Amino acid sequence: MKHTCRCLPLSALAAALACCVAAPSSAAADATASAQVGIGPSFKGPLGLQLYSLRDSFKHDMPDTLAKARRLGFRNVELAGTYGLAPAEFRKLLRAHRLRPIAGHFPFEKLRDDPESVAAEAKTLGLRYAGCAWIPHHDAFDEQECRAAIAVFNRAGAALAPHGIRFFYHIHGYEFHPHGSGTLMDLMMAETDPQFVAYEMDVFWAVFPGQDPVQLLERYGARWELMHLKDMKKGLALGSLSGSTDVRNDVALGTGQIDMPAVLRAARRAGVKWYFLEDEAPTVEEQLPVSLRYLETVRFSVGQR
Repeated sequence: MKHTCRCLPLSALAAALACCVAAPSSAAADATASAQVGIGPSFKGPLGLQLYSLRDSFKHDMPDTLAKARRLGFRNVELAGTYGLAPAEFRKLLRAHRLRPIAGHFPFEKLRDDPESVAAEAKTLGLRYAGCAWIPHHDAFDEQECRAAIAVFNRAGAALAPHGIRFFYHIHGYEFHPHGSGTLMDLMMAETDPQFVAYEMDVFWAVFPGQDPVQLLERYGARWELMHLKDMKKGLALGSLSGSTDVRNDVALGTGQIDMPAVLRAARRAGVKWYFLEDEAPTVEEQLPVSLRYLETVRFSVGQR
């Protein structure tokens, strides 16, 4: 997911603020959530929804969009902006819909130039993690840009830590350009401080450049604290280092070309702390229930290799 800021018209903002005064009385949503949606005999989570998945819905009706997340059974969410609201007001709206924000994505430039403001915003939102999902770069991502990002990440992580916020970087596929005997991703892992910098594996963006997410999980273990669960359209060619593709290539879990049981098994062994469903396809509202049912039924043995 590439972070972008989106604003809503004043009428939509007014409706959103009005909704904050009272929580929706959806007993059905609470009952679904209490059943731990997405949790099954093998996959144990914890699971949340990356709200960027519903970005188009946010443009039209913010309260209803959050209500959709609750109706699906989600209790935990990851943020990608606050859609025109001040952080404190967005937090009120999340509370009104009984949604707990765990992590959030912030612009690289803000983390570079003013990490203290990111810490303040993350605390206001109630986040445990604050990170970014896109490093600005020209043409192919190169070593100079990678080293500059490493410095930003180490500084941001050190600035956020005293506030109780853990910094993370969400991979986006372009980090796998060759470097020495490995890749720029290897360089990033080697030179970011584990005390201050965690990583979020987006399974789609590990596979798209031709990497094996299972091997990455095995190689870097506990550095992967967060994970975006996505599947990829069957037949999509691999090997691109662009960090970009048609959003229609996102498909429901279990219907694409990624070996999800192997990924989930490796993620459990690596100690991933939080999983977030993210689906950028225009058919996301039809696909999310399919993905949840997949997680509730998929079976894998953690000890199996």
